[in-house]
Amino acid sequence: MAWMQERDHPAKILIVDDEKYILMLLETHLKKDYTVIKATNGLEAWDVIRRENPDMILTDVMMPHKNGFELCREVKTHDETRFIPVVMVTALGKKEDRIKGLEAGADDFLTKPFNELELRTRVKSLLRVKKLHDEIEHKNRLLNEILTKYVSKEVSQTILSNPDKYLKLGGEAREVTILFADIRGFTKFSEQFPAREVVDILNQFFSELVKVVFRYRGTFDKYMGDCIMAFYGAPVQYEDDVLRAVQTAVEMQRVFHRMETDLHHRIPNAQLGLGIGINTGEVIVGNIGSETFMDYTVVGDEVNIAKRLEEMTQAGQILISHQTYNRVNDIITATKIPGQQLKGKAQPIDLYQINYLI
Repeated sequence: MAWMQERDHPAKILIVDDEKYILMLLETHLKKDYTVIKATNGLEAWDVIRRENPDMILTDVMMPHKNGFELCREVKTHDETRFIPVVMVTALGKKEDRIKGLEAGADDFLTKPFNELELRTRVKSLLRVKKLHDEIEHKNRLLNEILTKYVSKEVSQTILSNPDKYLKLGGEAREVTILFADIRGFTKFSEQFPAREVVDILNQFFSELVKVVFRYRGTFDKYMGDCIMAFYGAPVQYEDDVLRAVQTAVEMQRVFHRMETDLHHRIPNAQLGLGIGINTGEVIVGNIGSETFMDYTVVGDEVNIAKRLEEMTQAGQILISHQTYNRVNDIITATKIPGQQLKGKAQPIDLYQINYLI
């Protein structure tokens, strides 16, 4: 919007009237404080609006080709223009005409012959409201940009539709599926090459792997050295959260293999792989921290289990817990690895190595 794009510039006002005298009179009253652009009918005005993105529109009602009511209705039905204030400048004084204007979406009315002070006061008041709206829109856009670093655009839109529900401080118990993906061999690799090159390569891998998380509507949690943590089932919960976590892991392995092959052609002694661990269970999920700094994450023993599974994997391997396996056993083929002792757990548990999706 113009206010946000050009903060230091005067607001841009479009005046629309088929009478040259009225156009000249309005321009004379407004050009000292604002940038004035003009149109002589509704059709011409719509072209100007799409091209110039004005901050406000002053339009006559009775005009050829497209009248003021039709122009106002078109402005208010398009997402990119619907918050532009529209003032009807008209000689029509009938109550029915005002109702018709309000139904079309008009924000205010100015009756001919108009008083200069009244004109300037109404313009100033509506532009103040427009500026506040643009500032809110700008902040929402920034918030959306921040959110899309952690979740897909689809999930981000869901969060912004009800921020009180999804962005409140504190946590709640919820079943989620947690995924850890760690690059095997990267520590040794980083010791052999300049730090800048190592970071560039790591960023390339991370960028593509996180895209896979978003593609399957997962929530990116954090980077942990050369490891990625993500989860499914929060802040937005879907019936197929477990399936999408498994699909993410399989797709991650495909993407990583392609990238590692390309890297190996450039750097023959680069030997990297990806190990992935997945677990499903109840955790505490939410914004954990203080009012000034929050980290949207999951905590609990089920998270630790997912991490332990990842630590047990070899390059190219995906290990899942029996809780995860029980939800997807009809769509995957997996090899059972019974009685595995996880660090910090008293009882051994059964694990499953995913071979492929059916």
